[in-house]
Amino acid sequence: MYSARNLANQYRQTSVSSAVLDADPHRLIALMLSGARERARLAVACLERGDLLRKSQAISDASAIIGGLNGSLNHEAGGEIADGLAALYDYAQRRLLEANTGNQAAPLQEVDALLADIETAWNSIGQAQPQAALAGGAA
Repeated sequence: MYSARNLANQYRQTSVSSAVLDADPHRLIALMLSGARERARLAVACLERGDLLRKSQAISDASAIIGGLNGSLNHEAGGEIADGLAALYDYAQRRLLEANTGNQAAPLQEVDALLADIETAWNSIGQAQPQAALAGGAA
């Protein structure tokens, strides 16, 4: 028997899967950043309601996504920026571990804020690219 909640979760998973399949590499990184932030916020909410099992799963998911982001860095092409992002991702991983072992919301909120800054910068790059392409095509 399907409940409304189960159907909503299935729809959400299908929607996310479709977004990933249709996304270009830039959009995939944006989705990963958004997903990691969502998991960090979910972990905070789980802590607040005492759901430690779900908190641990949300942190594990966030950690896996951040690991994927770190693994996607091209250190040859990205140089110092890629190195800086790798250091930030490593720091975020350590903070997630602290949040999980100490059942603390503050490190999760810090990771969310850190990833928000990266996400904002990343999304601004995506918005600038089409404009640059148009300018280049007009020259």
